[in-house]
Amino acid sequence: MFKCDYDIKSNNKDRNTEKMTLENYKHKERKKGKHASSTENRRLVWEFVIWPLILEVNRNYFTLQEYHIKRDSICENKEILPSKVAGGFVSLLVKGILVREKNIYSIHYKLIPYMRKKVHLDYGTVIREINTKK
Repeated sequence: MFKCDYDIKSNNKDRNTEKMTLENYKHKERKKGKHASSTENRRLVWEFVIWPLILEVNRNYFTLQEYHIKRDSICENKEILPSKVAGGFVSLLVKGILVREKNIYSIHYKLIPYMRKKVHLDYGTVIREINTKK
């Protein structure tokens, strides 16, 4: 038996093993994975910054300056790190939810009817709309 194997086995015996109850589980919560945190950032940016901005300007596009003003106010009010918002914004571009042309960003064409009706559009609905083939 190797020395390291013996150390591992002896450490396991010394440990105070406790059952995994709900109370114990809460203390051992895991951090979110890369995919989950990216989705959370996209959802946050969409629901707090992009969609309210689209409804505010009443157009299917916005300028970079309009975005910066909205982003700064949301970061200040909700105490969100600007880096989280920046990552979510870029991720929305990569997903195809936002489209960039020079200094103008526009939303996916399938989302325009929701803008005209001025409804609250959550991130889940956005993903379903964009990914459905009609």
